[in-house]
Amino acid sequence: MLVALAFTPYESFEYTWVTPLVFAVLQIVFIPTIGGSLGHRLFGMRVIPLEGGWIGLWRPVVRTALLVVVVPALVWDSDQRGFHDKVAGTVLIRY
Repeated sequence: MLVALAFTPYESFEYTWVTPLVFAVLQIVFIPTIGGSLGHRLFGMRVIPLEGGWIGLWRPVVRTALLVVVVPALVWDSDQRGFHDKVAGTVLIRY
């Protein structure tokens, strides 16, 4: 939100669109490069593909697109994996 505030005033119409856009860009850039968002890394978590290896680019794009919709993050399975992670074939782990 602070990054979005650098570009648009808080009570503007543009702010409501810039905030999810900044979130999406940060997710798509940071998941393949550092293994997760800044918050994930701060709390000792990583996003990895289920089959191991490098996560690639398409998984963060799919995962982020679903997170921007918000609903998939509210639906999870018995393993506590969100719908966005199931569709992208990823899992969030603590290391």
